[in-house]
Amino acid sequence: MAKIVINGVEYFSDNSISINGDTVTVDGIEQNAKIPNLVEIRILEGTIQNLITDRSVTCKNVGGNIEAGGSVNCDDVEGNITAGGSVNCDDVGGNIEAGGSVNCDDVTGSINAPKVRHG
Repeated sequence: MAKIVINGVEYFSDNSISINGDTVTVDGIEQNAKIPNLVEIRILEGTIQNLITDRSVTCKNVGGNIEAGGSVNCDDVEGNITAGGSVNCDDVGGNIEAGGSVNCDDVTGSINAPKVRHG
């Protein structure tokens, strides 16, 4: 189980976190707390499987996929990353699709972005 902090509020997830507008959904269950001005998502313990948000995201390791409407700043991702903005990451086990630049270490799959920098 992963321990996630979103703007100072703790959540625990076995599978996925979804943030759409100011609504947070954890493992398919909508939470009572609203997040009007999302600043940061931090995964403190464990690894989350899927992270979906209509905004930018800063996180640690993700065991599955990240889908973000904005930019993604993360450590290792075992699956794919889809971002409306730029992606700054360590290793990615799948593909990266980004609307902005990509700066990453090793990527197992393909990268589709206007500008790519490995390193």
